Amino acid sequence: MKSDIKGGTAFSYVDMELAPGEVIITESDAMSSMDADMEMKAIFNGGLFKGLLRKYLGGESLFLSRYANSASAPRRITFVQPTPGQIREIELAAGESLYLQPGAFLACSESVTLGLSFAGLISWIAREGLFRLEAKGPGKLWYGAYGALLDRQIKGEYIVDTSHLVAYDKNIKLKLQFAGGLFSSLFGGEGLVLRLEGEGRAVIQTRSMSGLANWVNPKL
Repeated sequence: MKSDIKGGTAFSYVDMELAPGEVIITESDAMSSMDADMEMKAIFNGGLFKGLLRKYLGGESLFLSRYANSASAPRRITFVQPTPGQIREIELAAGESLYLQPGAFLACSESVTLGLSFAGLISWIAREGLFRLEAKGPGKLWYGAYGALLDRQIKGEYIVDTSHLVAYDKNIKLKLQFAGGLFSSLFGGEGLVLRLEGEGRAVIQTRSMSGLANWVNPKL
């Protein structure tokens, strides 16, 4: 499996070559083009019951797409995310997990397990979703977001604005607080923010869809 992320950070897409017998699992409707003899099958996202949970509680699709190269030579497929922004590829070690916010998952190798875990009321109030997707290795994982992706290594505490958190390690806990004092939070435009506590990586998007909606709506 050879993959190349192209399009820069603004309009990323994944150009992939599958060797004979290789398989890639993608979010529903992520494929933009592929060789004509690639095999595509819609599969439940972890089974019917778990798929329903991910759809209605985790904001994910009920179905995933499974693409297999059953030819005797390499075949190509290109997949994209629904919003403009950056896509990233990482390699998860055996047993390693990464929490993904709703809508961040794009694709994974077949060996990656996708689960759902309760993120808590704090995450829901912060518009980060009541549930989160848990991707568990081993295998390759592709995820993305609207805007560019920033990496932060958390050791202690770190503040992230709501709707900007994309992914984080299991050791990190989320708390909710006002950005500043009550007056500053209400009239300074920041309102509530997330306080990340613990040690591990966090990935943050530079833009948010809610920010775009707030900018566009007054102009309509």
